[in-house]
Amino acid sequence: MTLVKLTDRHFPGSSIFDTFFNRELMDWNHSERKECTEPAVNILNNKDDYSIEIAAPGLKKEDFKIDLTENNLTISSEGEEKKEVKNKAYSRREFHYSKFSRSFTLPENEIKREEISANYTDGILSVVIPKNKDEKRNQKIDITVG
Repeated sequence: MTLVKLTDRHFPGSSIFDTFFNRELMDWNHSERKECTEPAVNILNNKDDYSIEIAAPGLKKEDFKIDLTENNLTISSEGEEKKEVKNKAYSRREFHYSKFSRSFTLPENEIKREEISANYTDGILSVVIPKNKDEKRNQKIDITVG
């Protein structure tokens, strides 16, 4: 029989005991080690417009950059979070950087480019793209989140 030392796959050399007791209480998903993921997206094809909803809680409307080049809509965000906790016995400082970019190909010549709007409320970014069958593609447009 061979004995195998069990280590945490994220921190080689640490024991299960260390990993368990160094976590926050009830932190079974390792929330202090945030993973980068793309936010969830809903796309709706309504009668008069297209609507894109992105779940991005914890951000501010200033964190988003939205632009439209030809028929490609790109929504991106880049953020930084700093957290510091001080106690008698220890000091812990954490930094978290997050970044995402999602691109969507819109139907050619079917949208009112100048009337695209965006709103960020309760952790949901909503982008409304009005439909128009007559409009032609133009150059790049920046969209402000309201």
